[in-house]
Amino acid sequence: MEEGTKTLQATPIKEKTEALCEAISGQPEFKTLYAKIEAFMSDEKLKHEFGYLNEHGSLLEQKQQVGAEIKPEEFEEFEKLRQEFMSNKVATDFLVAQEEVQDIQNRIHQYLAKTFELGRTPAQEDFDFCSDGFGDCGCDE
Repeated sequence: MEEGTKTLQATPIKEKTEALCEAISGQPEFKTLYAKIEAFMSDEKLKHEFGYLNEHGSLLEQKQQVGAEIKPEEFEEFEKLRQEFMSNKVATDFLVAQEEVQDIQNRIHQYLAKTFELGRTPAQEDFDFCSDGFGDCGCDE
């Protein structure tokens, strides 16, 4: 293939991607999710606490993976930090919103991956689970 030559036309993909983004961002629930994420992102103290909590948790996990002893006071300190963080409604709202956003992103990715795997738009029966990825298959989950 010559340099600069593309097989797929970008314009229709861009248009459909924009339509998907509009379908997502146009929902009232999205605005609620976004507000929860924004509330967290605008709170510098809370972001710092979250970063510190994650850092502390990672260090404990690394110690555990290499078989190093985790002292009870190290775990207690981590648990205290976690409980303090989780007692903040902005923090818990953020975590729930973040999980929901990641779930939608994963489902979109599954659809895209399946399209490239199959060479066509996937149907319900192309998935290994009782859902089309968006909970609309009509079966009991």
